[in-house]
Amino acid sequence: MTTKNNWLLIDDDTAFLGILQRALKRQGITATATQSHAEAVNAINADHFQRCVLDLNLAGESGLQLLPDLLDRQPGLEVLVLTGYGSIATAVEAMRRGAINYLCKPVTVTQLISGFDGVEAAPELRPEPPSVEEMEWEHIQRVLNEHEGNVSATARALHMHRRTLQRKLQKHSRWRN
Repeated sequence: MTTKNNWLLIDDDTAFLGILQRALKRQGITATATQSHAEAVNAINADHFQRCVLDLNLAGESGLQLLPDLLDRQPGLEVLVLTGYGSIATAVEAMRRGAINYLCKPVTVTQLISGFDGVEAAPELRPEPPSVEEMEWEHIQRVLNEHEGNVSATARALHMHRRTLQRKLQKHSRWRN
């Protein structure tokens, strides 16, 4: 049986990487930290990893673009996508591209390990169901993605005035930042 003790961490947040790397070390897990697509490719070419924690946003690059490249180089690699801006559309896309799980930050090391092992989260760790506003936002994002970011086409598909949709997008953008 292969041990799951050699992980590749890919995130552009240096502080987060350091904290995560130290926390994993306390769990007996060796982790190589990288901050970009190029660093991750260099690391995966130089070493064999069983698991990978991939941030969705890498300094403006999408981690989803890196995901297939990682799996091409190491087909057995288990990839868990982490993000600070979760959406159903990106979760589905991550799974479609080969991720085994998708978690939203903040996340504890226990939740991260459980995310790989498929362990059901304890009741106190389960997220609350999404609010109506969050569900609306997820739907808007899904339709926007289907229309390749075209706001006018998305507004027509949602039977919504374009300016109303733009206000919702701006409001949510300010709320997330």
